[in-house]
Amino acid sequence: MKSGVWFAAGAAAGVYGMVKVRRIAEAFTPDGMRDRIGAAVVGARLFREEVAQGQVDAETQLREHFRAVEAGQRRSDQARELPLRTTTTAVPAARTEEGPS
Repeated sequence: MKSGVWFAAGAAAGVYGMVKVRRIAEAFTPDGMRDRIGAAVVGARLFREEVAQGQVDAETQLREHFRAVEAGQRRSDQARELPLRTTTTAVPAARTEEGPS
């Protein structure tokens, strides 16, 4: 019984190792490298497009905000607030009644 379990475990480990080696060997062939470089280029292009779209959205939002402020039409019921920053670069120090220790 135990020898059958060890045989199955060894066979599974051998198959797993062969698949990993085959994938690594394929990745370093000219076609594999071309695929990896192509994927990196596509990823960089998508990232660049996302950043550009975010810049356009932020600029549009700021222009609307400043137009409303200049025109004096900023009412609380129609105001579109700028989103607050959700991340901070540092945690502010906690204040206590006793002062810093």
